[in-house]
Amino acid sequence: MRLTQWMMVALTGTVLAGCGSLGDNVRTPGLDEYSSDRRRDQVRGRLGGTDGILIFGTDRSQQRPGAGQDGGGIGVNAYLWRASLDTLSFMPLSSADPFGGVLITDWYSPPGSQGERFRATAYVLGRQLRSDGVRIALFRQELRGNAWVDVPVAASTAAELEDQVLNRARELRAQSVAASG
Repeated sequence: MRLTQWMMVALTGTVLAGCGSLGDNVRTPGLDEYSSDRRRDQVRGRLGGTDGILIFGTDRSQQRPGAGQDGGGIGVNAYLWRASLDTLSFMPLSSADPFGGVLITDWYSPPGSQGERFRATAYVLGRQLRSDGVRIALFRQELRGNAWVDVPVAASTAAELEDQVLNRARELRAQSVAASG
């Protein structure tokens, strides 16, 4: 037998041996996550959980005390995330990643000035509602001739937007507590 034929036989045997373990991945009626007390059965087949995306069949919310609070199934604090969306809603949204906590807007020109435009990127930094839990990077360009040129933005402008996000997050949390209490 030549080497290539031997390798094909070995590869086929390996593939067939791997097929024998598929029974663990097939759901059995009456024995699934709804009727089983095993943690593996409770997370099998789910993509998302209370703590974001489940990776390799583990639910991280059970590994940390207090996890899953104020999370809403996303990877960052739900109040800060929602407040960031609300605060930057006047700008067109380009990209939103609730698991990584990054919100990117597209360029926005204020109605009064056609020669400048702004773009913002908001970073929600954690699962807790804290004053340092959100950062906003603001970009500004001016139209000079036929080209957009980057212009510095005052640091106080981004800080004001961050304060607005934090105030809105506090409002959302207060509304949530009032509604549940």
